[in-house]
Amino acid sequence: MFRQVTDRLHVSPQISVEDVARAKALGVTMIINNRPEGEEAGQPTGESIEAAAQAAGIGYAAVPVGHGGFAPWQLDGMAAALEQAGEGGVLAYCRSGTRSTLLWALTRARAGDSPDALAEKAAAAGYDLAPVRQIMDTLAAG
Repeated sequence: MFRQVTDRLHVSPQISVEDVARAKALGVTMIINNRPEGEEAGQPTGESIEAAAQAAGIGYAAVPVGHGGFAPWQLDGMAAALEQAGEGGVLAYCRSGTRSTLLWALTRARAGDSPDALAEKAAAAGYDLAPVRQIMDTLAAG
């Protein structure tokens, strides 16, 4: 269920409270929720995942991404959450893992990482960065 994108980053479809223990066993120190509340009937609430993360000694950040695209505040939120994780592992999740991967890639491109290298890492984990590639190139060049 968790897909490893980098040495420190895993992405996943919607997680459950029970998945928090599995994340901790992988060395995750920060869980990033990229899913809007109530996006789908029956999805676990961010509050329940946050409570489980806190009980396990794992940090939690909510940076929701809807289907309308990405905004600078979301890149800022993702960057802050990644920074808060320090050297620890990160688990980012949304409905399928795609939005989490795209937001990570945009954030890292803005920080100066190579879009080609980011695309390779994402592809190895089963994700395609094509929907945001032009934005990544612009961010990396800026």
